[in-house]
Amino acid sequence: MSLKVWAVSESPDVANEVAAAAAALASSAGARVTVVGFDGTASMLTGDDKLILKGALPIAGSPELAAEALAFASKDAKPDVILVGSTRNGKEIAARVTVKLGTSCMTDLFGISVAEGALRAKRNAFAGRLIADVSIPLPCVATVKAGTYASQPPSAAAGAQKDVGVLSPKARLIERREKPKGTVDLKGAKLIVSAGRGVKKKEDLALINDLASELDGAVGCSRPLSSDMGWLPEEHHIGLTGISVHPDLYLAVGISGQLQHVAGIKDSKIIASINNDKSAPIFEASDYGVVGDLYAVLPAMLKELKARRH
Repeated sequence: MSLKVWAVSESPDVANEVAAAAAALASSAGARVTVVGFDGTASMLTGDDKLILKGALPIAGSPELAAEALAFASKDAKPDVILVGSTRNGKEIAARVTVKLGTSCMTDLFGISVAEGALRAKRNAFAGRLIADVSIPLPCVATVKAGTYASQPPSAAAGAQKDVGVLSPKARLIERREKPKGTVDLKGAKLIVSAGRGVKKKEDLALINDLASELDGAVGCSRPLSSDMGWLPEEHHIGLTGISVHPDLYLAVGISGQLQHVAGIKDSKIIASINNDKSAPIFEASDYGVVGDLYAVLPAMLKELKARRH
């Protein structure tokens, strides 16, 4: 009997990325892949084999209800592997459904395969300095590290519907506040210009934006600029606690290059950096580096780029 693999996320975009991980697993292990979504997301999901879970209440917005629905549906279908997108909600869903099914779980995996009755994969260790080979016996739940697989396009297949009935959440929603959505797609960007603490003022991000625009690239940042100072939305944060990227060119501007940041950029084809500290760790991870003041280097680069356009 072939292996049953479910690819799941509360976000259709992430579900389609997880589906790519499941497809890679299927090609090596002869697995049957089902892409699982919630509520009315069939048209946004990839693959010919889809399962849409619906209930009396909206499911996708609640990790608690999503885990309840997954556990309910999987008791009949009995998937061998449930792969969940490693979003904030996804990690909670994976933990909850693991407990409900009485199985085991591993998180933030890539390079996933199956051998000898176990799920085998890789995951970053010691802030990305090492890659650990890990395994877990089947059946199991696992989260797929964001940005490590290319998202698959949606398909026209309608998919099967499963009504999970009335699910009763134990947590009560008091208030909902919409989080501003970013417009950047760093996971799919071919060129990224990323800013760090070397940028002295929020207004100076205009230099970063101008350079990214001239290079037809996207803008990213290290953790302090998004999480600590709030200069850019969290969607721009690249690193161990942000997203992992793999552009053709990653240009780090004013970024010191701590392990947490390097862990998110190590799969870039070329890493270039600009920093006025010649001993900055970022140079150890870089293919090319410029030791200099970004306030002198960036205007010179922009001047040269604009001259070449005319």
